[in-house]
Amino acid sequence: MNIHEKYIKRCIELAKNGFGTTYPNPIVGSVIVYEDKIIGEGWHKKAGEPHAEVNAIRSVKDKSLLKKATIYVSLEPCSHFGKTPPCCDLIIEHKIPNVVVGTVDPNEKVAGKGIKKIIESGSNVIVGVLENECYELNKRFFTFHNKKRPYIILKWAESHDGFLAPEKQPGQKRQPVWITNPYSRQLVHKWRSEEQAILVGTQTAIEDNPKLNIRDWSGNNPVRIVLDQSNRIPKYSFIFDNSVKTIVFTKSETALSKENTIFEVINFNQNIIPQILAVLHQNQIQSIIIEGGSQTLQAFIDQNIWDEARIFTGKITFNKGIKAPLIEKKNANKTYIQNDELTHIRNYD
Repeated sequence: MNIHEKYIKRCIELAKNGFGTTYPNPIVGSVIVYEDKIIGEGWHKKAGEPHAEVNAIRSVKDKSLLKKATIYVSLEPCSHFGKTPPCCDLIIEHKIPNVVVGTVDPNEKVAGKGIKKIIESGSNVIVGVLENECYELNKRFFTFHNKKRPYIILKWAESHDGFLAPEKQPGQKRQPVWITNPYSRQLVHKWRSEEQAILVGTQTAIEDNPKLNIRDWSGNNPVRIVLDQSNRIPKYSFIFDNSVKTIVFTKSETALSKENTIFEVINFNQNIIPQILAVLHQNQIQSIIIEGGSQTLQAFIDQNIWDEARIFTGKITFNKGIKAPLIEKKNANKTYIQNDELTHIRNYD
């Protein structure tokens, strides 16, 4: 590992402190080095608040050292006015002579403009240090800007014999059956805190009446996304409690949005997935967990519109019931949480 990789790696470590709190902005870390010693560092903590470079520069006690220092940043410094001024202007203002960037910003408002401006100011700029790692850090942000859709994570838990839930007897209300252990369930709530939205289908909303929140973790609750073609979900359901922003996809023109609950009309006679993703892109939603049910998950798999799958397999067996989705398990790795098996699949297609 060379000296630049060493400090970009530290930028990545710092950036991870912003998971789940910076949307729609990327997570970014920055380090300022003088004579191989870190004299300042920072990360972007929340949208609307100072960016990583600003926090790093502010943390430097002796500002005179900035004119002799190197600033490292995991993502290209911004060059446009948003909720905060351009970071590249601040770097130029302090006459920092050396700038090392992990990767270029894919946002068309930046996309090389920040780097160009800093070079034109006379600073030395190096780009592409640990580029793959920096891309992975902001895979949600890159997917949103490059593919014009959210980063999609499929998640489900299945029994040892491949069912999502046991068979329900006619006239019987489906009772919740836990497939995974409490530690796995807590991990799911951590995941929810890191993503911007969570989606379930109509049957899941009706039969499970889920809250879709992070009550077993701390952080921000994701935006709830629900499919309800014919307005079948009871109005007393948790998803209509207005506690969290909720987007309901329906075919009914009569459904009225109120407070935190927004109804979006789409054509259910056509492929609904591109329509859903277009609305989510318009709403600046960069990442989403698809949590069910089987039909909804399988639709994303069949159309090959997904980026990750996280599949828990428990020890319990059902023999009959709702079949788990079918997915090709290439690019997969497995870990274990006590007796639960967790299969993680990346889709590189």
